[in-house]
Amino acid sequence: QVQLVESGGGLVQAGGSLRLSCAASGRTFSFYAMGWFRQAPGKEREFVAAISWSGSNTYADSVKGRFTTSRDNAKNTVYLQMNSLKPEDTAVYYCAASTRVATMTQGGNADYWGQGTQVTVSS
Repeated sequence: QVQLVESGGGLVQAGGSLRLSCAASGRTFSFYAMGWFRQAPGKEREFVAAISWSGSNTYADSVKGRFTTSRDNAKNTVYLQMNSLKPEDTAVYYCAASTRVATMTQGGNADYWGQGTQVTVSS
């Protein structure tokens, strides 16, 4: 089992920045690919970003050039730095973990999920 706890969400004006953190506990963190998903009201959950155990990143087209994900295996933590935020980025953001990156990037799914943190971008 892997437990994931997100933090860092909040309210920000358009053009601003936020950094989300996801602390993992349980099985060996460094063995897992980590990812971020989001779900806006009335919309389906969508993939945002993923980082493999080796540090390779994958991003959704909608966030490329604005969002960056990174991981600190010593701290069992993954981060999502969000810059140039837009109102359409407003959503609940979920941290996820999977043994395979493709499960998240191609399958839109994950083995473990956090509880989510709200990000609201005002215009």
